[in-house]
Amino acid sequence: MKPNITICILCLTLLTGCAHTNQQVLDMGDETQLQRRSYQSRIFETTDKEKVLRAVISTLQDLGFVIDRADLVLGSVSATKWDRHQIKITVSVRDRGSDRMLVRANAQFNVKPVEDPKQYQNFFSSLEKSLFLTAHAGE
Repeated sequence: MKPNITICILCLTLLTGCAHTNQQVLDMGDETQLQRRSYQSRIFETTDKEKVLRAVISTLQDLGFVIDRADLVLGSVSATKWDRHQIKITVSVRDRGSDRMLVRANAQFNVKPVEDPKQYQNFFSSLEKSLFLTAHAGE
């Protein structure tokens, strides 16, 4: 019977170690989720989700990304860029009230999250220009 007790103790020890590891994986460092969302998100004054998603795709392509996946129903675009390192980005577009769209970008450099607000500001600045050009293309 002693080997069964030893196996049970070993299994419990391993499970405890896994639980600790998962906690570290989900921990995102010193920043709060609210701080992170503040620089990863922008609200645009439009109700046209498809237009925003098309502008996101155009902006990412202009920045050298290759679109991996785009889904109008889910309102998401995923893209990858190889610039000596792998850069991945996922952008989601959701209704924010009846007259606005919330756009949130989440980027990774290799396997580490991009936490520099300036990088997100650059993306959103390019997206704003793309939306402006799209809105005024017919004039």
